[in-house]
Amino acid sequence: MRPSWIEIDLDAIEHNARQITAHIAPAQLCAVIKADAYGHGDVPVAEAAMRGGAAMLAVALVEEGVRLREADVDDSIVVLSEPDLADTAAIVTHSLTPTAYRMEFVERLAHEAEAAENIPYPVHLKVDTGMHRVGAPIPTALEMARTIHADPRLELTGIYTHFPVADEDHAYTLHQNAQFGDFLDTLATEGIEPKLIHAANTAAAFDLPVTRHAMCRVGLGLYGMRPTLDSGPDLDLRPAMRVVSHVAYMRDLPAGARPSYGRIKALGADGNIATVPIGYADGVPRSLSETGAVLIGGKRYPYAGMVTMDMVIVDVGSDPVGRGDEVVLLGAQGDDAIRAEEWAHLLGTINYEVVCHFGPRLPRRYVSRRESGGSPIG
Repeated sequence: MRPSWIEIDLDAIEHNARQITAHIAPAQLCAVIKADAYGHGDVPVAEAAMRGGAAMLAVALVEEGVRLREADVDDSIVVLSEPDLADTAAIVTHSLTPTAYRMEFVERLAHEAEAAENIPYPVHLKVDTGMHRVGAPIPTALEMARTIHADPRLELTGIYTHFPVADEDHAYTLHQNAQFGDFLDTLATEGIEPKLIHAANTAAAFDLPVTRHAMCRVGLGLYGMRPTLDSGPDLDLRPAMRVVSHVAYMRDLPAGARPSYGRIKALGADGNIATVPIGYADGVPRSLSETGAVLIGGKRYPYAGMVTMDMVIVDVGSDPVGRGDEVVLLGAQGDDAIRAEEWAHLLGTINYEVVCHFGPRLPRRYVSRRESGGSPIG
């Protein structure tokens, strides 16, 4: 088998959840594990996050919630995007808590819950306070909240909004939060006061205490990353992902040789190149070909040419690197680490995209000292 994989430290996930839970208290932690837990693996991450104190899990799709249920995850799961009308039966069958922002969906959900004799059925209402992606405008949301509250087949267990610039524009975020507060105050005068009020994403949860309400939806921080380098400075977060391979082939080449497609780089001196069996089909961007590096033996080595579909080539010079040596493309080795933020800076993107980008050809291996003494468990 090809010696390339993604290593996930479940102890780091649990540790991060504990750190965040303590930081945001008395608000509760909703662990966001959509998109296969940001590429980390949804089921193991869900279990680790709950051990670390999370009170609820969040996914984006009904299919993601069903997958967790089929893996015997029985914790509360909220679906953050309003499902298609055809998915309401699956929502009720698998005891998922849906988001609503259209009256048509609310009506269908009430019908399905009644037919399944599962009433009152929980639902969260999403209010648009400025993201303008999904969510009911405030006037519509007021009417929806009243309708849900009055329907004995449904229970309005949560109301939330979302912040688009909590990591960079605190003034706008606080303005949104104030609008949200006014909306909640209006409902409270009518006796509508759901327990789970939530608005804060990772950035707001870390740095804007007034936005925390009853619960915070944290994704990025759970995986040991920050929205900005100075976000949550007092939090001890541990990156949970390492992308690992091994040297598969060594070759001596003279100065001036130009390995790989496009012959984009010339070797500066006589030396060795190491071929590593991982490439852009796995999620290693071609855009790193001229700027990226890997770790071997705790030391950085640059790519020696174009990243290809299945392989990368590394310039190791005259150092004693050999076939079978561990290569870390992302993560820590020895005293150094290549972090998702470094890749994001080189690629002109964000750390979210970096960790979500690795493909299914790379198996996930889970490490937990609690279960295995530090060896892979999956």
